[in-house]
Amino acid sequence: MAGKTLIRLLLALVLIAGAGSIVLLRGQEEPSAEAEVQLPPIRTGLNQVITNDLSELPALDHALDSFLNFWALHGASLSIMRNDSLLYARGYGKADANTPMTPGTTLRLASVSKLLTAVGIMRLQEQGKLCLETPVFGPYGILKEYDPFIKDDNYYLITVEHLLRHQGGFPYRGQDVMFNTLTLMRGYGLSEPPSPQYLVQKQVARNLAFEPGTWQQYSNFGYLLLSLVIEKVSGMPYDAFMQQEVFGPAGCSGFQIAGNYLKDRHPGETQYFMQPDSDPVTSFDGKHLNVQKCYGGNDVTGLMGAGAWTGSTVELALLVASIDGRGPVDDILLPESVRQMTTWYDPDTFSLGWVDTKPDGEWTRTGSYSGTSALIKVYPDGECWIFVSNTSAWRGSRFTRDTAALFTKLRSRFSAQLPVRDLFRE
Repeated sequence: MAGKTLIRLLLALVLIAGAGSIVLLRGQEEPSAEAEVQLPPIRTGLNQVITNDLSELPALDHALDSFLNFWALHGASLSIMRNDSLLYARGYGKADANTPMTPGTTLRLASVSKLLTAVGIMRLQEQGKLCLETPVFGPYGILKEYDPFIKDDNYYLITVEHLLRHQGGFPYRGQDVMFNTLTLMRGYGLSEPPSPQYLVQKQVARNLAFEPGTWQQYSNFGYLLLSLVIEKVSGMPYDAFMQQEVFGPAGCSGFQIAGNYLKDRHPGETQYFMQPDSDPVTSFDGKHLNVQKCYGGNDVTGLMGAGAWTGSTVELALLVASIDGRGPVDDILLPESVRQMTTWYDPDTFSLGWVDTKPDGEWTRTGSYSGTSALIKVYPDGECWIFVSNTSAWRGSRFTRDTAALFTKLRSRFSAQLPVRDLFRE
């Protein structure tokens, strides 16, 4: 009897180990490669095939609906992944006046775009086309064509890694050229918004705020430079390179560069909303006097790799699964690249692409913009929660902290209740 009890106990431990794990009992041989279980391929067209009716957990859904109501959000999308398996994906509220939000609805991702751009840079490093220590300017720099415009020699110290870590020395508050388009147009007598190349010429003619690598200051301009680095090194337009070398290999087909106005809305993309008391603004190009800030207030398209991408939470989850160093989803980055992106140095050093990575393995990427707020949280236990909304919250960028607090509460209540499955493959 004791022997049978021991066998039952060992079998129970095998089952508890869960899907995707192989537990060998003493005396067993490791299964041969031919005997390994072959997982079904990841489905194509995830934005279309993963629908709201595939995920339903009433108490969780009620909590999300209450959150949307409290913050006066028109709609939001949530995807939950564990160990590269998509367990739950659902849209809440409305994508526009008549269309329900779904997990496949695409939304502006704001600064989550920086994580995507960082992945593109790491792909180029793996291809031997650059390294993190490569200078950006100077005779051996990638963008040396801008050297004639440089007035401050500190620009020659900037490396690719400095840009990734927001250590390039660029000023931010009140002087961000990425969000002063109309001022630049009026100051330089431009009839059209300045090109990225023009912005670089004007920025490098200014002094840096600090010596590169000695401090950090969050910089959208730095990630615009990284977008141009990708173009120069790859010989391809930024968005084409990202489609070919990042999204395609990851199995994602729905990422697109955002448009600026409602008329530029992509098929399957949500509409964006401001709070009712938001004042209208003059459009970034000076062509309209009264626009909603989320539709014309800034040149979203011109942000490129700093904040221009749209995508769904479902495909964001698949992309994270492709760069997390875990299985069963195949990574598109080598283990060393994953390590470089996620290594924690100290509280005052930005990670590569991620806005924060902690020693315990928690990774965070945020994004906030007029009409949208995005949060990706990867936790040490292998869970990943992704939330993107289509409405500006009345607490602005502070709303992200409230979303993170919501994740903490929901994980404690519902992690054990999430279905054990993989929507990527079912």
